[in-house]
Amino acid sequence: MTSCEWQIIWGRLKHKVITIRELSEMTSLNTRTSTLAEIDQLDAALAQHFNDKFVVQTALTRPLVSFQANKTRPVYRWYKYKEAFSAALVEYFLRQYHIDRGILLDPFAGSGVALFAAAAMGLDAEGIELLPIGQQIIATKQLIESEFTTEDFVVLQRWADTPVWERVDEKVNLPELRITQGAYPTETQASLEKYLAAYRQENDRVQTVLRFALLCVLESISFTRKDGQYLRWDYRAGRRSGKKPFDKGEILGFASAIREKIQEILSDLAPAPQPGLFVDETVSGAITLHNGSCLEILPRLPANHYDVLMTSPPYCNRYDYTRTYALELALLGVGESGLRKLRQEMLSCTVENRAKDLLKINPQWQTAITAADEQSLLQAILAYLEAQKAANALNNNGIPRMVRGYFYEMACVMAECARVLKPGAPLFMVNDNVRYAGASISVDMILSAIAERLGFHVENILVLPNGKGNSSQQMGEHGREVLRKCVYVWRKQ
Repeated sequence: MTSCEWQIIWGRLKHKVITIRELSEMTSLNTRTSTLAEIDQLDAALAQHFNDKFVVQTALTRPLVSFQANKTRPVYRWYKYKEAFSAALVEYFLRQYHIDRGILLDPFAGSGVALFAAAAMGLDAEGIELLPIGQQIIATKQLIESEFTTEDFVVLQRWADTPVWERVDEKVNLPELRITQGAYPTETQASLEKYLAAYRQENDRVQTVLRFALLCVLESISFTRKDGQYLRWDYRAGRRSGKKPFDKGEILGFASAIREKIQEILSDLAPAPQPGLFVDETVSGAITLHNGSCLEILPRLPANHYDVLMTSPPYCNRYDYTRTYALELALLGVGESGLRKLRQEMLSCTVENRAKDLLKINPQWQTAITAADEQSLLQAILAYLEAQKAANALNNNGIPRMVRGYFYEMACVMAECARVLKPGAPLFMVNDNVRYAGASISVDMILSAIAERLGFHVENILVLPNGKGNSSQQMGEHGREVLRKCVYVWRKQ
């Protein structure tokens, strides 16, 4: 505070027109402003360090780096995995960097877009995925590609043509979690439970595809919509979801939704259902999926083994995938304790993540932890968030823990990525910058700075021409300030 400001405050105190609480708030605001200015200075210094690395890439449109470009693409469109990037993005980078052989690794495989797109271009591909929904999507596509018979396709066509489940008398109770109870209209749930009973009369291969088709339509036939941090509930469900009643629009009927999805799958595999459905067998690479957390699995992978890594980790944005994918996880048999376990095993990206003992997971990660400890911009942001928590100025006190966990865990992931890549191999990573309590967090520069400490050369930080605005929580106070969305291009030294 300037001497002039102190004189004004002292004058008001003498005349008893300012309270101690008001003084505390003014002092706190001044300290906050000063700290944000320090963060801005450190951010500017890091921006200067990476000045020649930033390239605005007009080819990188938002649909290309998101699921949007997959919506009309055969096979990739079956399940709307909204956190995925597009197959076209994988193809773009593999062609742009002349990568046409070897092994691609994706430590956050999601629905397997990078794996299938790379395999279609002749590379072998390996992925790591924690969530059962991602595992199921990848396994089903592999099964159709390699094991399905002509007779199996005939059975699927029968399910697309007629409501087979209506002919059975029995039903199977729909698996539910506390957060999914009442998710479907009564008539829809009744049909759904008969469908569960009916498909169990088919062979294992057909059962897998019929269950997958059901996973693909759950959201569209329910009262819910995925909304990042939680499931948003339509007012017709009779339960509160947010401050204002939410209307998701049309809720599809079960029979039409499931039959159209099965037919879509069959249509994408036409004209001749047979092995080699997705790609020309002469260029198709092998796909291997490791089920589990990348923090647990990456250290088990061989060193200097992979030719390229392409991924999009969870963003540091509070999204809780165990909630947004709760309908699917419940159907796949994940119970309450399993849901809690998944939430804690995820990379820290939600306020409910507890701190992980990273050195207990792998004692070799001390170098990665030290790199995060010594990243000055990151440490200034963490100190600021802790101060805001102490001042009760955050809308959730789990934010500092989440942000700390995110960067420290990502440092360990990056150390493993450097270990398993061959020398000179590229890494492509899609990620977003974020903002909390008024502090812009340059995820791209902080991770790139840590990467330089862990054996990577930062080749480019490719910036989308159009960034994204603040979250709704930040909009009121800070306006629609654009945050960078980037693809990082690092290369193992």
